[in-house]
Amino acid sequence: MAAFEYRQAEEIREAFAKHGVRYLFLGKSAAILLGYPDTTQDADLYPEKSEANGKAMVAALRELGFELTEAEAAEVVRGKDFIQLKNGPFDLDLIFAPDGIERFSDAWSRRVMMEGFPVCHIDDIIASKQAANRAKDRESLDRLRAFRTWWLAERN
Repeated sequence: MAAFEYRQAEEIREAFAKHGVRYLFLGKSAAILLGYPDTTQDADLYPEKSEANGKAMVAALRELGFELTEAEAAEVVRGKDFIQLKNGPFDLDLIFAPDGIERFSDAWSRRVMMEGFPVCHIDDIIASKQAANRAKDRESLDRLRAFRTWWLAERN
């Protein structure tokens, strides 16, 4: 599996904007867009959970080249908590209920726009990784926290 590339993030941004999808980049892919020096195998997206947004997302995903079954499309429309897509041009995780983030509207209000990308704030990325409490997330928390310190200083 190849690493997720900036070009793919651009493709998501363009297709989702065209269809009016509300979403945030989350996880390591979001941290990378903020400047975190690492790689990831997939993009993690935190979409707003609504039927209209889900329908728009299905159209955008199909336009991107994801071959969604009707069952997968229905899961997107209803906002299933976690959907892993490996049937397209790159791997994509849709996380409608990320650990450590209470509501999409809260994360949206804290979002950071980076070159037109709606990205979760570094504090939300860290909170989500901490709450997920997976071994790979625990291993990256110290580096993410150090990056947070640098990132916040650079923004001021």
